[in-house]
Amino acid sequence: MEVVHEGRCHVPSAQKVRCTLALLLLSADHIVPRETLIDELWGERPPRTMITTLQTYIYQLRKSFSRLTRRRDVILTRAPGYAIRLGDDDEVDAHRFERLVEQGRRQFEQGRLAEASHSCGTALALWRGEALAGICAGHRLEGHIAHLEELRIRALELRVGADMLLGNDRDLIPELRALVAAHPLHEWFHGELIKALAGAGRRGEALHAYRVMCRTLRDELGLEPSPAYQNLQRDLLRGVDVREMPGDSPLRHVNRAGMAS
Repeated sequence: MEVVHEGRCHVPSAQKVRCTLALLLLSADHIVPRETLIDELWGERPPRTMITTLQTYIYQLRKSFSRLTRRRDVILTRAPGYAIRLGDDDEVDAHRFERLVEQGRRQFEQGRLAEASHSCGTALALWRGEALAGICAGHRLEGHIAHLEELRIRALELRVGADMLLGNDRDLIPELRALVAAHPLHEWFHGELIKALAGAGRRGEALHAYRVMCRTLRDELGLEPSPAYQNLQRDLLRGVDVREMPGDSPLRHVNRAGMAS
């Protein structure tokens, strides 16, 4: 995590100060109660000096922002806690990422596939590593991290799905191989790799990719592939074009996975 202003970058060195800043930024322009910050910083064992220590962290952040932006009103004291005032939600990459993914989802739903691919690609380009890397997160920040990581997968599904429907399946093969390696239990990524290989005329490799998926699911979870992917294999063996297998829209897949549309 880093704060950048006019090309100047600043990251608080103290772990708990970084944690305080992260929680304020993820709730930018909203009040974060003092109790919430204390619970995130120390959990069930806060020190007796928790109030004054938190005030010290806030003072350090104000001092840093004042040097960085020459503004003294970035971090505000507002009962029952504190708020960081930005004004533009896109100043926080996490918020811009969420907005772009939602924009891409709507565009995909409306059949605007090139725009959906661009929106989700722009969203994914904001990532430069793991979410909130370098922060020792408490349970609230861990929740934010899990949300962002799930949304990252959603963005990948939508962008890959849009590009597949635009006929870019051959170009996606290297990326899909990497996604399958990074997410070996994610059936949809396996399925898209199988379809992309088949669409490129590499039916033998597509069938091998199906066997890899079967072996992974059996070894790791004791499961067989979903019926849709078993049908995909049968169609491959029969020489059917599998690039537009019914019922496997990434939008439908995302909704079925419980990520609200």
